[in-house]
Amino acid sequence: MTTPTPVWTPHELVFHSERVRQSPFWDVDVFVTAVAPSGKTVRVPAFWDGGDTWRARIRPDEPGTWTWSSVATDEADPGLHGVSGEFACGPFDGVNELYRHGALGVSGDGHSLCHADGKPFLWIGDTVWNGPLRSNEEDWSNYLESRRSQGFSVVQFFSVQWRGLHADAEGQVAYTQDGRFTVNPAFFQRMDERVRAINHHGMLASAIVVLALFDEDAGLALPADDLTRFAGWLRARWGAYHVAWTLGGDGDFTGTRADKWRPIGRAVFSDPPEPLVTMHPNGTTWPGDEFRDESWVTFYTYQSGHAGDENMIHMLVDGPPATDWMKSPPRPIINIEPNYEDHPAYVTSIPFTPADVRRASYWSMLTTPPAGVSYGQYSLWAWASEPESVGAAIRGQEAFRLEPWPTVLDTPGAANMGVLRGFFSSGPWWTLRPAADVLADQPGERKLTDFQAAARSASGEWVVAYVPAGGEVRLAPGVSAGMSARWFDPRDGHWQSAQQASGGDQEERFVTPDSQDWLLDLRR
Repeated sequence: MTTPTPVWTPHELVFHSERVRQSPFWDVDVFVTAVAPSGKTVRVPAFWDGGDTWRARIRPDEPGTWTWSSVATDEADPGLHGVSGEFACGPFDGVNELYRHGALGVSGDGHSLCHADGKPFLWIGDTVWNGPLRSNEEDWSNYLESRRSQGFSVVQFFSVQWRGLHADAEGQVAYTQDGRFTVNPAFFQRMDERVRAINHHGMLASAIVVLALFDEDAGLALPADDLTRFAGWLRARWGAYHVAWTLGGDGDFTGTRADKWRPIGRAVFSDPPEPLVTMHPNGTTWPGDEFRDESWVTFYTYQSGHAGDENMIHMLVDGPPATDWMKSPPRPIINIEPNYEDHPAYVTSIPFTPADVRRASYWSMLTTPPAGVSYGQYSLWAWASEPESVGAAIRGQEAFRLEPWPTVLDTPGAANMGVLRGFFSSGPWWTLRPAADVLADQPGERKLTDFQAAARSASGEWVVAYVPAGGEVRLAPGVSAGMSARWFDPRDGHWQSAQQASGGDQEERFVTPDSQDWLLDLRR
């Protein structure tokens, strides 16, 4: 007897064409319609996987017997068209939250992410961009287990080769353009294993379809028709996994530069709607104005980046993310590329410290309704197996050195991300909203790096203020009335009581335990 497919896990169907095709990637489209036990229908595209093989992957969300049938644009091919069958789906028996609570999407209020059953999901991402391309299976599993235990919930990666990495660890490329664009199934068969492993470790896979920073990156070099066909094929391949999609990565999508991407996104992600799709803009650019009316863009991401100047800080404390969340329609906002730990700052070349990483992370979480934040480690994302120079991977930083990836897994910055997750998970984090009015004084007006980010829950029973450089928090009168007050240490996660210092009638004063960064936590 065939073992039932657990709910929220992929069920794969295999088809074999009975016709010889000159360009199988382009010549035929195949779709499978599956009928759930409740009578609901699901339509998924199949994808060519080399030779005469097509596959379709369905992610069932109901236990019971599912039936299915195929339709191909080439109705004369009995291997692809008019094939039918059924499969059994059973409950998931395990601890993996992706499979226990179901697919991820945007919450009802539009400001955060949640599972299909409504359980909130906090995005704690790791930008291990090259990891799936350069890792072997054992190393990838060890990396994922480490990140899972540290509290990460999302793994961000590149889906194809790029300017600094012209093939994967086995010399395979994602696509070729010999006469006509076509994918290389062997490349993606290997990538399938890496994506499945992310999900099996209980984490969301966040895939950048193509980079779009430099002219030779696929997002700019590929014609729109090729890119549309490829992105649709990749969605068919990984759509049954738990994936957040970034159509274009690290690009300038402002103004007319967005024109190429809108029709591609509509064609690939609108029918049926994909619940998690975004664009990853470069520098301190913001995608809201260009994509606000594009329903296929379901959440916003941005990067505050790797500069140490005031432009980066302004992006975090009073830039578009701090105001755009109030516009309609609302979307979750996530900083997916703040300061990387050990990354040499542009201009000064001084590496960012764990304190820099924490500051950017807590600012990101509290100046918009919190949906999550990502972390990066300068050497880890490149996945060097031995010390090597940056080389062509990052222009302008060719002389810097990368350390072997296993040596930078257990860093203070990575540990601090688990502490951050623990802090927000201690209460209904998804109800927090920026609340500058709880502060009677904003030190950031005198010194930008001292900016204090404050938030309050919708019920008013939880108030948070992040103090990046020690000192005092001056609250408006009555803010802490009837509430317990504690300090939270974002370095090691310990709590200690907070006592109100003497002050006048116009404010409430709390002084940090030392000169480092702290969170003032008030709860009723």
